[in-house]
Amino acid sequence: MSKALIIIDTQNSFFKTDYWQEKDFLTFKKNLGSLITHFHNANLPIIKVLHSREDATDSPFNPASGLVEPMAFLPNSFTKVFYKSVHNAFTDTGLATWLKRYNIDTLVISGIRTEQCCETTARIAFDLGFNVEFVTDATLTFDMNCPITGADYSSDDIKARTELVLANRFASIHSHQDY
Repeated sequence: MSKALIIIDTQNSFFKTDYWQEKDFLTFKKNLGSLITHFHNANLPIIKVLHSREDATDSPFNPASGLVEPMAFLPNSFTKVFYKSVHNAFTDTGLATWLKRYNIDTLVISGIRTEQCCETTARIAFDLGFNVEFVTDATLTFDMNCPITGADYSSDDIKARTELVLANRFASIHSHQDY
């Protein structure tokens, strides 16, 4: 079994969104840093995926903003970098082909946002035949308000829901301490 760490959308763009929240960021950085150290020391691939939207001219996810760059706490180099314009890391990137070329069959998912790009990538990866290890405490999301019901959901609520729908279906659920 060959593993790769996938770091999704951990980029400066998020600092300029209207939903950015600092409250879980330090823990996220520490946990993701621990995963990166493990994969680096084990000489396993570390894949960076950045969200880039050239069609969204006023967006911090547009490359012209100068913000489609890895956050400063991440290493300066990665095994491979992919750019995506949709919610999953596979549809428009060539990631699946690259992983298969290097006989990688297990993906360790981390990054931003837990319930959006990380969860979507985990589901697609499973459907493509990869083993998926979802490291929830090395993902980051933000408190949200449901526009339909008006209910408030904390980042912890959202992470618990993601674990509920992924566990034993699309992924095994892990902590950074498992590595």
